[in-house]
Amino acid sequence: MNENQLETIISERIRQQGRITFCDYMAACLYEPGLGYYTSPGRKVGTAGDFYTSITVHAAFGRVVAREIARMWRSLGQPAGFTLVEVGAGHGRLACDIMDFLAQREPDCYAASTLLLVEQEPTLAEAQAALLSAHAQKLGWRSPAQLAELRFSGVVYSNELLDAMPVHRVVMTAEGLREIYVTLQGGQLAEQLDQPSTPQLEQYLARYGTPLLVGQEAEVSLAGLVWLETVAAALERGFVLTIDYGFPKEELYTPRRRQGTLLCYHQHRVEDNPYIRLGQQDITTHINFSALMERGEELGLTTVWFGEQYRFLLSAGMVEEFEAIERAELSEADKLKARLTLKRLIMPEGGMGDTFRVLVQSWGVGQPQLGCIKGIGL
Repeated sequence: MNENQLETIISERIRQQGRITFCDYMAACLYEPGLGYYTSPGRKVGTAGDFYTSITVHAAFGRVVAREIARMWRSLGQPAGFTLVEVGAGHGRLACDIMDFLAQREPDCYAASTLLLVEQEPTLAEAQAALLSAHAQKLGWRSPAQLAELRFSGVVYSNELLDAMPVHRVVMTAEGLREIYVTLQGGQLAEQLDQPSTPQLEQYLARYGTPLLVGQEAEVSLAGLVWLETVAAALERGFVLTIDYGFPKEELYTPRRRQGTLLCYHQHRVEDNPYIRLGQQDITTHINFSALMERGEELGLTTVWFGEQYRFLLSAGMVEEFEAIERAELSEADKLKARLTLKRLIMPEGGMGDTFRVLVQSWGVGQPQLGCIKGIGL
């Protein structure tokens, strides 16, 4: 029902106003009120959903992130007012794991902390409030538009946020850069190449990309830059922690990726056709970490650390999580199961450990003392 209704809406939109950019099409597929993938009912992650995330694998992920957040608080001089802002919190699992750990293991940091959840879909607030009920006195909510109005010291963190932001798709031709539009042919959705809808696309690739070969497709996330600019303006002092799958520009725009990185996920199957199951499948792209770092430097953010998720987790506290398993009163079989589960988070060579990258940026912090900076085993 959702699929037909959303397709009807998008098709009618094209009939009335003409072709639309893929960016606008992707935005409708993911965020059309009540019908988009992220704005409609249904489980998106976990066994019963369409994909796994690190937070659905084991609570240790959130606990390790919380350890690093506590170090960020100490690096800021242990302020009495410390604001945590999670953008794109979903059902609140990561936020809950972080707050539970701080309450249990870092009570001083917890006492100083408040948590703001920034969510485009307001109906998620009820589920988030239920999951975080133990921390109700510390909770608040804001819309993405209200994020721009905030001024605070603390940490802005996100997990798999930017990969779901709508992107423009481009292709290099012998005549120059062209944008991929979505139109109708014979009543069916189809692609059309034409001049870029905005000069910002070529400017982005010139500043934050690498030269494309003729025939090579790529994605451009202008929304990702706008998000970073908003965060930088809101943060008076503190850190930006971004966890997502992506690459530096040399890896992202390599000629080996001639078709770009756009993928769809449905019931744990990878799809490459974004024009089916509208509103029923996730549409994602790998993010350009070079753009975040370089634009961040232009805005005044300092790149503190960037690397694979397994390096971040092992440096920030995953070893302690393994040690806790060994101390726990569990059977050997249960300990083995727990160890194997944690290993999914740090397994390199195509696993979550190196598929996901972590970027830590700071604003107004002299010499932060973070686990990721010290490195693995230190």
